[in-house]
Amino acid sequence: MKIIECPRDAMQGIDRFIPTKKKIEYINQLLKVGFDTIDFGSFVSPKAIPQLRDTAIVLKGLDLSNTSSKLLAIIPNTRGAIDACSFQEIDFLGFPLSVSEEFQMRNTNKSISQSLYIIEEIKNLSVKNNKKLVVYLSMAFGNPYKEDYNQDIVASLTKRLHEIEVEIISLADTIGVSSPNNIASLFSCLISEYPTIEFGSHFHTTADTWMEKIDAAYSNGCKRFDSALRGYGGCPMAGNHLVGNMPTEKIAAYFNKDFYLNEKEFSKALKLSESIFL
Repeated sequence: MKIIECPRDAMQGIDRFIPTKKKIEYINQLLKVGFDTIDFGSFVSPKAIPQLRDTAIVLKGLDLSNTSSKLLAIIPNTRGAIDACSFQEIDFLGFPLSVSEEFQMRNTNKSISQSLYIIEEIKNLSVKNNKKLVVYLSMAFGNPYKEDYNQDIVASLTKRLHEIEVEIISLADTIGVSSPNNIASLFSCLISEYPTIEFGSHFHTTADTWMEKIDAAYSNGCKRFDSALRGYGGCPMAGNHLVGNMPTEKIAAYFNKDFYLNEKEFSKALKLSESIFL
């Protein structure tokens, strides 16, 4: 069981700039909790996501001397991947790919076909630099842009990613529209078809739907869950209304003893999050 804690996703849609020192303090606290991975920042144009313009500085301030957690950075293009690969401390490169042409253009200014070519380039870079590539397949559970959507589209993109030898795919419910039925159907189908791929979930959710989403994914083979403390965050490229992330404390309560988190450090991180986001 893996929890990927996502302070980057929690922070990126906030208009006021969070001081770099506060980001470093918060992520250093998260590194003490015992999460598998911390999605800590993004090598993206500061014009696109001003909040994350200090990612490289934040990275230099992180204390990795006594943590088992790995670091993941989001990279929307080859330039970002090259920048991220220059840091030995980063373990994973995360690329956002969408089933929606419109959302892909909003997010990366590239079409889906162009993005698949970029993924091939980034995959080669990751291998050369001892990184692993994670592809986030956004709008995987529904498309709000009046474009065609069905699970065959998701399956087709997954097949293409498998051909590129992508080893980790996170199915993203970018706008919080997934249901237990389509979660169960998608995970069971893809995990059965591609047993060599590690499939994860990146759910955005409301307060009354978090459990049914976790339950449907876990019951159908998902063992990798993205989340953010208190459910903060959302994708600023997805529209005017940000649907919050899956709350980490809910996942921890659901799985209870299936993995270890340092409860004392977890409580400190929860408390510290108030000064970051409220």
